[in-house]
Amino acid sequence: MKALITAGGHATRLRPITWTINKHLIPLANKPMIFNAIEKIAETGVKDIGININPGETEMQKVVGTGSRWGVSITYIEQVGGPKGLAHILKIAQSFLGDEDFIFYLGDNIILGSITQFVNKFKQEKPNGLLALSKVRDPQRFGVPEIRDGKIIRVDEKPQNPKSDFAVTGIYIYDHNIFHAVDAIKPSARGEYEISDAHTWLIENGYNIGHQEITGWWKDTGKPEDLLEGNQLLLAEMTREQAINEGECDPEVIINGRVKIGRGTVVRGRTLIRGPVTIGENCIIESSYIGPYTAIGSNAIIRNTEIEHSIIFDQVTVSCSKRIVDGLIGRGATIISAADSLPAGHRMVIGDNSTVEL
Repeated sequence: MKALITAGGHATRLRPITWTINKHLIPLANKPMIFNAIEKIAETGVKDIGININPGETEMQKVVGTGSRWGVSITYIEQVGGPKGLAHILKIAQSFLGDEDFIFYLGDNIILGSITQFVNKFKQEKPNGLLALSKVRDPQRFGVPEIRDGKIIRVDEKPQNPKSDFAVTGIYIYDHNIFHAVDAIKPSARGEYEISDAHTWLIENGYNIGHQEITGWWKDTGKPEDLLEGNQLLLAEMTREQAINEGECDPEVIINGRVKIGRGTVVRGRTLIRGPVTIGENCIIESSYIGPYTAIGSNAIIRNTEIEHSIIFDQVTVSCSKRIVDGLIGRGATIISAADSLPAGHRMVIGDNSTVEL
């Protein structure tokens, strides 16, 4: 069995962050998002993984590498012809996948627990396709299965009137017959080859499409608030064994709960850190409050600030005597107090699609 992970697209809903970083490399709990997908696949014993990338992509290869750290081999597959839907991605990767069964994993999905049981179900029951389902509040945002007598009879992509409260999550397993469907379907009204149409084609042509509900949580990270919730979910899973303090803390520093602090980080002054929190390497945290569900990258400086439920990228400087909640602060950003500069007022350099509250 092989695996294919999607890591292309332009993630316009996450701009301005994604002007300078591939969405799938955005850190959640201080780890690039795509690492979660690779780890889940590696746990199943799959060794050959393809990663779908945009033409000209280079950063993904630098960050992810050959896959050796997970004991797998990674092949990068450029999505030539532009973004034309998930079924189009399969078509482009067909030469890599060959006739083998394979896991298709959307790289911006994060889930609780292992997918090994999902893979074992496919191997034991031998359907032509197996879809992971999850109950959601807003199924109209996803592919939605219509289920009758315990079987999927149709899958509709982003329907206005969903036939169920299940979403088809971004985790699938197929045999080679999926390529018959990919070749047969036509572009949808939005000009894409929809994976839901491929599923429906298989069902209507007598192929066996099974399903299994994901237990625990599943998160699609399509919007800024989804990133923050995903970060929260991952931090909530941090164990006490993982909450290692490799930094240096002054005697007056108070640390409550599960807090991971990287090497070279110094925590000074009247500082309270209340976990779950992860802080990277070579940071300076001084006279500040770092609240639950906050991830701070490496080489960051936080002074005289309160931060909670936020994602702070590498090389960020925050010294503003304010409270930051639900923040998503990109690499190298600086936030300082207006009182520290002249003339009085709020000086800003704001990119496209930014959000600022004063």
